Amino acid sequence: MQSNLARTEVSHVLNGGSACNRGVLAAAASGLSDFICDNGGDADRIFGVSGIDPELLAQPTLSLGLVNYCRVMEEAARYSDCDNFGLHYGKQFKPQSLGLIGYIGLCSPTLEQALHNVTSAFPWHQHDTLTRLVDKGDSWRLDYQVRHGAILCRRQDAELTLGMFLNLIRHVAGKNWAPREVHFEHPRPAQWHEHCKVFDAPVFFDQPFNSLVIAKRDVTRPMPDSDPLLLGVMQDAIRRLNNRSVQQNIVERARVQVHQALLQGEPVLEEAADKMGLSSWSLQRRLREEGISFTALVDNVRCELAKHYLLQHQLPISEMALLLGYSEVSAFSRAFRRWFGISPRQWRQEERLIPSVRSTRAR
Repeated sequence: MQSNLARTEVSHVLNGGSACNRGVLAAAASGLSDFICDNGGDADRIFGVSGIDPELLAQPTLSLGLVNYCRVMEEAARYSDCDNFGLHYGKQFKPQSLGLIGYIGLCSPTLEQALHNVTSAFPWHQHDTLTRLVDKGDSWRLDYQVRHGAILCRRQDAELTLGMFLNLIRHVAGKNWAPREVHFEHPRPAQWHEHCKVFDAPVFFDQPFNSLVIAKRDVTRPMPDSDPLLLGVMQDAIRRLNNRSVQQNIVERARVQVHQALLQGEPVLEEAADKMGLSSWSLQRRLREEGISFTALVDNVRCELAKHYLLQHQLPISEMALLLGYSEVSAFSRAFRRWFGISPRQWRQEERLIPSVRSTRAR
């Protein structure tokens, strides 16, 4: 299966034509401009507000900023005729279009080994991201989660990525293959029935991770295009793009922990520090050096998420309060008035009627 595309990508890497990957390889946005236009969006405008250089998309081994990549998917959903933009973009994404990471899966000997190889190599394809296979007895749970502190709104990316994984499996198991369950970490969207149709499986929202639950009996199949030699070349090529690592700063790392803790209630400094491998006083000191306290960081994350949730009109405000770690709606309402000077309900109404009013409000 040594296609021209595979040869071109490997040659480009080996000849030193690509910079170090510090975000996500541009292959993950293959065909994005056309897909935006096909769904009624203005690709130039959406790329502009997201900070995406369209010329980068023509080179699958160049790197896009992960913040920009996740934002362009959210903006595409907002400014096109497709709220489930990521879901449908992922549905049509063929494994070959994923570039190096796609061929690592396709060249593997069996589907099970393909899943292991892809999850192992995924951190080189996309930084600041968790991918893993969790053994659940008679099934595997394939987990995916962006862990970049600056990226709190990432629903569209999660849906398109699980769609990409789904297509890799269906490449072997057939177009009617379905996982046992599908999990998403974001709240249930308005048109959630489309998710059930795409995956042909029960879909659960507000989960700890974005996941596919896969029966082990389904992954023993051989990959039809297995190629051990090309697999080794692809694995080496993707490593060459990642010869330098870029560490997130302390604020971004702490934001990740705060975001993950909100579903359990009020984030706790000691627990966040422990998960980061730090003492609480060390985390406090390092945040103070960056000009922010842990309390202010929690407040900032909640404010950013609150705006994102209010744009999802199917979400009741009472549910938002729980998603933001508040035990009572009244506590959320008081915080929101402190941030914006109006109630969450008024903010949502203004956004619907006069978006410009909301966008000009200063925090």
